[in-house]
Amino acid sequence: MFGWNVPAPDEAMLVSGGKNSGETPFRVVTGHGAFVLPFFRKVRFLTLSMVEAEVEERCVTGQGITLNVRAVIAFKVGNDAESIVNAGQRFLSDQGQMSVLTGRIFAGHLRSIIGSMTVEEIVTQRQRLATEVLDGSKEEMAKIGLAVDALQIQSIDDGDLGYITAMSAPHTAAIQRQAQIAHSQARQAAAEAEQDSQRKQAEYGRQTAIVQAQYKAEVDRAQAAANQAGPLAQAQAQREVLAARTELAQREAELRQQQLVAEVVKPAEAEAERVRLLARAEAERMRIQAEAAASHNRVALDRMLIDQLPQIVHEAAAGLQGANVNILNGADGISELAASLVGQGLTIFESLRKNISDPTAKGGSATESEPATPAGNGTRQIGSGLPS
Repeated sequence: MFGWNVPAPDEAMLVSGGKNSGETPFRVVTGHGAFVLPFFRKVRFLTLSMVEAEVEERCVTGQGITLNVRAVIAFKVGNDAESIVNAGQRFLSDQGQMSVLTGRIFAGHLRSIIGSMTVEEIVTQRQRLATEVLDGSKEEMAKIGLAVDALQIQSIDDGDLGYITAMSAPHTAAIQRQAQIAHSQARQAAAEAEQDSQRKQAEYGRQTAIVQAQYKAEVDRAQAAANQAGPLAQAQAQREVLAARTELAQREAELRQQQLVAEVVKPAEAEAERVRLLARAEAERMRIQAEAAASHNRVALDRMLIDQLPQIVHEAAAGLQGANVNILNGADGISELAASLVGQGLTIFESLRKNISDPTAKGGSATESEPATPAGNGTRQIGSGLPS
């Protein structure tokens, strides 16, 4: 807008050409805009940014030794209205003069301060030098509206005099001695470390050899045990196989014996028992009939003889008791044996009947008959048991 002016953030706007109610010769505007009547007022801008000035000065110390000192000063126009007015009145038309004037002011104070100090103090107490220079120049800088932000002493040297070098020689020698001592100590420590490492390696090698020997001994023992365990295990296995085979043979023999008992012995015993029971029953019946035959006629006698036939057979079978009889064909063999006994009984019966019918036919007795001998190894007499 025409007549409206705004200063930059790092600038101060100076308005002149009118009456000012304050004590300043012109109006100072910072941070905001202002309306300025054209043609009747004049607007100028003063920088408030930081400015740098370099100082390189030859200074003489209190010992008369010339030193070349180089320093850098950082400064700016103060933020208050008074500093802006003082700086504007001095530098507004040529603001580059602020760096030149500041360098001169600090050069003078730098020569003054260094002249009251020794080289040792200057070299070892640079911060003290910078502080004294700042304090000495603060009042003058404030009068011209400038404020110093920082002062940095960059370098100090004595040219070719060698004073600073000589001054540092004792320290350098001490540092070198310390360095040599440290180096020697480091070499000694390194040698000790090397010896210790060698000892540890030797000990490690010895321990390794012991462990390897122990391991080899364990392996050898285990291998020997394994070598012995093979034949022992094989022999044990063979013994177990033989024992198993023996047990199997015993079980097969027992099974065969049980089979023989079931197939041969038990049937024979059952048949013999059956024959004995029948014989006893028939003997009892024949005894009763024999008693009846004594009082009956011939028909009764023949009948009694006929009834006595089972007893005769029984007696013939009794002759086999205790005999060593081998039956090879099972139940058929037993049937054949029983048929033979019955046949012998019939023969004996026929003989008895004839003798009873004709007692004098063969010179025999009516009360006795010749004993019959059944087949087999054992002998047994069979009587008729009949009355004469």
